Amino acid sequence: MQSQNVPVRVVSLAAHSGAGKTTLAEALLVQSGALLRAGRVEDGTTQSDHTDAEKAHGFSISTSVLRLSHRGTDLTLLDTPGYADFVREIRGGIRAADSVLVLVSAVSGVEVGTERVWATADRFAMPRIVVISKMDRERANFSAVLADIRASLRGPVAPAFLPVGEGPGFRGVVDVLAANEDEVPGELRPALAEAREALVDAIVETDDELMTRYLEGEEIGTDELRAAFLRAVHAGTLYPVIPVSAETGVGVPELLGLMVDGLRSASERGVVTGVDGQTREPTPDAPASARVWRVSVDPYVGKLAYIRVWSGTIRPGDTLRNTTRGVDVKPAHLYVVSGKELTEVPELRAGMVGVLTKLPDLHTGDTLADPAHPIEYDPLILPDPAHTVALFPRTRLDEDRLSGAVARLLDEDPTLRFERQPQTGELLLSGMGDMHTTIAVEKLAALGVNVDTGVPQIPYRETIRASSQAQGKHRKQSGGHGQYGDCHLRLDPGEGFSFRSEVVGGAIPSKYLPSIEKGVGDAMQRGPLAGYPMQDVHVAVTHGSYHDVDSSDLAFRTAGALAFRNAVEGARPVLLEPVMLLKVRAPAQFTGDLIGDLQTRRARVQGMDPEGTVITVTAVVPQSELQTYSADLRSLTGDRGAFSVKPYGYQEVPEHLAKKVIEARKAAAAG
Repeated sequence: MQSQNVPVRVVSLAAHSGAGKTTLAEALLVQSGALLRAGRVEDGTTQSDHTDAEKAHGFSISTSVLRLSHRGTDLTLLDTPGYADFVREIRGGIRAADSVLVLVSAVSGVEVGTERVWATADRFAMPRIVVISKMDRERANFSAVLADIRASLRGPVAPAFLPVGEGPGFRGVVDVLAANEDEVPGELRPALAEAREALVDAIVETDDELMTRYLEGEEIGTDELRAAFLRAVHAGTLYPVIPVSAETGVGVPELLGLMVDGLRSASERGVVTGVDGQTREPTPDAPASARVWRVSVDPYVGKLAYIRVWSGTIRPGDTLRNTTRGVDVKPAHLYVVSGKELTEVPELRAGMVGVLTKLPDLHTGDTLADPAHPIEYDPLILPDPAHTVALFPRTRLDEDRLSGAVARLLDEDPTLRFERQPQTGELLLSGMGDMHTTIAVEKLAALGVNVDTGVPQIPYRETIRASSQAQGKHRKQSGGHGQYGDCHLRLDPGEGFSFRSEVVGGAIPSKYLPSIEKGVGDAMQRGPLAGYPMQDVHVAVTHGSYHDVDSSDLAFRTAGALAFRNAVEGARPVLLEPVMLLKVRAPAQFTGDLIGDLQTRRARVQGMDPEGTVITVTAVVPQSELQTYSADLRSLTGDRGAFSVKPYGYQEVPEHLAKKVIEARKAAAAG
């Protein structure tokens, strides 16, 4: 439990997958004395990756909370996943923090995930420290990665420390401001002089008074520069860069010191603002408010709601208003968490990250507030799913349990989607990528529901490309009242569906027109080619006849369906497929591979936008060509690409492919 007077700093660790966040978190815990010995990701022994799924897969799936103290300051580390599939965890972890450590691999440089977390930090004006990690690895190159950072990431970036050696020879770091040139290796002195000049320039640009004195030629003392440097880091007007090896510990003490001295505390971030402009001071004596930044389900404890307390103090038994949903909750117990360990505490104060248990009305993004002083914070903005699998329960019992288990997953993770596809009848689970849906299926198994997965069926449609006219006559006489309906329809291709009457002279009473339209709707549910629903047809009733006694709504509904089916045969029917608007971001070095791959997928490239060392390719691609794109892109770019998709309408299927789809559909129906 943090002491009442101890500063609290909540820091998010964010990066592209594989940059070494979890290993760095272990090193920081060891350096602070919170942990005696660092665990290893490969062995499943780290404090962060403590779930069975994380141990099995060897990477972070959820954001872990870790707590340590150093030089009289409490630090809460939020170790976020690197895979873009777990964007809810990444964004939630950044939103719950006061500052961000952005890790960039000394071998791989800036990657798509780096840019993604940087943009999130920009959106919320987060102070940050840039850590060039893995400096002990072969092919580590500090200068090249620093240039990559400057070219790709917007903002005032400057190295505060330089490496002594690189790769296996990485043996120390040099403080750019404080180092005496006589005490550093001779080969490093030119780089140190250049870095110091760049850092001093960056510092004075954040302070008008210093800038004036600097331009007038006055020499600024090291202590004064140091104080201005820390103020700039604290304010987020300067992003210092430090090289580190978490494996060997080189640079870790300096990083921990910089975090304590330079990053802002929770009480120093300034007022927090609600969606309606209301504000709260981030102090323990202000009215209480908090945001739920993640939800998880523990098999033993039940539902866990992770909260960041933005203002005030929360105690057990306090009534809190969930202003997002308009319900009150009363937590009986309050906890702090470090790794997998929950510790009950008597209160949660402003700046703390805590956990509430067994409160079903709490969901990711919800705001909690003192009912006498309600406030609502802006929700967590999350992207739409990009990858979908079909679920097939293995047994009837699995089928019966599926909806309840999926509901628990959706409550825990709002980036998942689940639906029954109305056209195909399949049960579809959608997530941010193939890894996301794989983990979700594993969670279903842990909840006692076993399913197989498959590639979803494509919801093809049919339409017409020419105008056509035909008659539909339904006549049946079987003694007594018969059935009689007769109508002539004209079909025209066009966007959307329309139905109108061009009947003159009362050839068909108007009361029967709605029945004809219903018959047309019936017929459009099964197109003539492969039985897929039809769309984009304009229908006009041009003529017909009726019988005073035998005509009825049912007869004209049947006649309308017959007329439509007869007319559509001569209207040049075609098969349509859904297309998606695809946006792919990847290092520019993969541009040729991306374009070549998209061409094999029948894509129409709409544009290519370079941004530093990364390129965004926009294309319209048939949905059928994107069924395995998540895994394919990971393979194509070495897990350095990301993508998003959204529906973009329908287009005609090429004739040779349409023939295969139609034959397969007919074979399935016959079988």
